Amino acid sequence: MRELDGRVTLVTGGSRGIGRSISLDLARAGARVAVNYAARRDAADAVVAEIRAAGGDAVALAGDVSDPDQAAGLVEATEREFGDDLWNVVCNAGITRDNLMSRISDDDWRAVIDTNLGGTFHVCKAASRRLLRKRRGVIVTMSSVVGVHGNAGQTNYAASKGGVIALTKALAKEVGSRGIRVNCIAPGYIATELTDVLGDAPRAAILGQTPLGRLGAPDDVAGVVRFLLSDAAAYVTGAVIPVDGGMGM
Repeated sequence: MRELDGRVTLVTGGSRGIGRSISLDLARAGARVAVNYAARRDAADAVVAEIRAAGGDAVALAGDVSDPDQAAGLVEATEREFGDDLWNVVCNAGITRDNLMSRISDDDWRAVIDTNLGGTFHVCKAASRRLLRKRRGVIVTMSSVVGVHGNAGQTNYAASKGGVIALTKALAKEVGSRGIRVNCIAPGYIATELTDVLGDAPRAAILGQTPLGRLGAPDDVAGVVRFLLSDAAAYVTGAVIPVDGGMGM
């Protein structure tokens, strides 16, 4: 039996990059996947079509997680589409607005905090209410190596991702007694649209700090998400797992 057979899973930001790989990998493991997107309906539809072509079950759901009502609506829509059976949530949606602190606008500060940290909060709040009633379920949040160690030019992003770590640990303590696990992944530099714009010098600097000597692949993150959602991780909660090629050592 596939390890996530039939388990309804909401993946925020599930249509591109790391989120796309997570959605596809969980579907291969048997999960029924709600693929959330904020703007690119075509990308979400493509992921859903690929899952269905392979015999899986998926649906695309629009929603901006930075908006509390839309975030709650995503959870409600997931249960409506799949018959009131939410089991897992992956809070993957996130954005960057990089600049030196002295140059970060108030709008760019708020956008990053509201999406990365606020969005995680809004989705976890809505989902945990349902999972508490069921007395089971798993939530995986997405931080970053930057949220652990910081990075020049990313004070807004670092603050948001550091906040996600703290949120994860606090929530894990709140809901553990009800059979709900909450864990966090902290990826390093993963080969996506965000890293495609790196020049040769920044890329070489990153690889020089990474013991494995390569950028990560989205599937490297997806495999860890699948593990955390599975029963193989039944005694793992409140953890922050780096997927960074050793960069954070």
